[in-house]
Amino acid sequence: MVCQNCGKAQATTHIKRVVNGDTTEHHLCARCAGDLGYTDMFSGFAPLSLSDFFGDLLGDVNKKSLGTKVVRCPKCGNSFNDIVRESQVGCAECYRLFFDKLAPSIERIHGRALHSGKKIEVTVEEKNEPTKEERIAQLKSTLQDAVEKQEFELAAKLRDEIRDMEGGENA
Repeated sequence: MVCQNCGKAQATTHIKRVVNGDTTEHHLCARCAGDLGYTDMFSGFAPLSLSDFFGDLLGDVNKKSLGTKVVRCPKCGNSFNDIVRESQVGCAECYRLFFDKLAPSIERIHGRALHSGKKIEVTVEEKNEPTKEERIAQLKSTLQDAVEKQEFELAAKLRDEIRDMEGGENA
């Protein structure tokens, strides 16, 4: 995209303003942006990392205190230094491996380091299986309904099932 101000150079600065719901966009080259006072808003600052920006939520980690031996997660390969630099944990194994170093930060953020979960009370209704006699009575009732509705295939299956449960009586 070409600079909207000079119409010559490639636009490298994109400015979007929303004032009272009205949005305006400007695409400017570096020279025009500088002339109009749109300079790098982060100039003069040291490079920022997320851990610096959020007040180092992962604690006051002094790189000298990390020692010379780097411990890495066997699953994702992250070291504790990687977690601090990226401000995110690689995998569940990282929590186990670096728990002693992560716990103070997690406690500061969440109020405690261990997740206790929600306690849900569940009442389990015990369903008593019907006895053999009760099951046979249910089948006979269903058989009677099938005969009345003239569903003879179902009735035959029910009759056979009743006979099997009664031990082959009335065969």
